[in-house]
Amino acid sequence: MSSIAVIPVILGIVGLLAAFAVYRSVLSYSAGTGKVAEIGEKIHRGAMVFMRREYSYLAVFVLIVGVLIFISDLGWKTTVAFFVGALASATAGYIGMFTATRANVRTTTAAAESGAPAALTV
Repeated sequence: MSSIAVIPVILGIVGLLAAFAVYRSVLSYSAGTGKVAEIGEKIHRGAMVFMRREYSYLAVFVLIVGVLIFISDLGWKTTVAFFVGALASATAGYIGMFTATRANVRTTTAAAESGAPAALTV
């Protein structure tokens, strides 16, 4: 691997570490109790079911486009790059939705307990 090709890999790892730090920060806030926590959990589960269903459709599309790229003049390296990019994009989307749905209930709880300024720090 050339030295320039290492840069995206390093930046990808840094991005994953930053996402993990944000997720841990979100989890440090109270998720509330009772009905708020229950509704937040239902929203989270529903969003994750949606993502899995959406990604099953996306996988078919990615596979078809990947095959078309492979049989074209673009070659196998472009096909691999396409699949890696699609996987990275899907992973980013999943992590984002997972974190956002966990943050929603915590933002609501912070707003109810301490007002808008506290909610904006979640």
